[in-house]
Amino acid sequence: MIKVSVMYPNTPGAKFDHDYYRDQHMPMVKDKLDVACKFYTVDKGLAGGAPGAPATYVAMCHLYCDSVEAFIGGFGPNAKAIMADVPNYTDIAPVMQISEVVVG
Repeated sequence: MIKVSVMYPNTPGAKFDHDYYRDQHMPMVKDKLDVACKFYTVDKGLAGGAPGAPATYVAMCHLYCDSVEAFIGGFGPNAKAIMADVPNYTDIAPVMQISEVVVG
């Protein structure tokens, strides 16, 4: 199993609509990826590692898929529609990472 993490750096002055992201964007992504996405999680950053430090990321999502190929097969044909929705909730450029899940 793999995990596709999309992280939004906590940038001063940037906008991020958590309600839209949780209630509109991520369900749309899941719908578009269909069976390629087994499930997903959404995180809202609260704090950094040091006392009083801001969260490194304002938000993250994690998509769980059977393989990189499954993710690409679901995301590729829908990438344009998914990316077109990003300005509806943020002006932050996301950081993406694909990881192998070794403990679940």
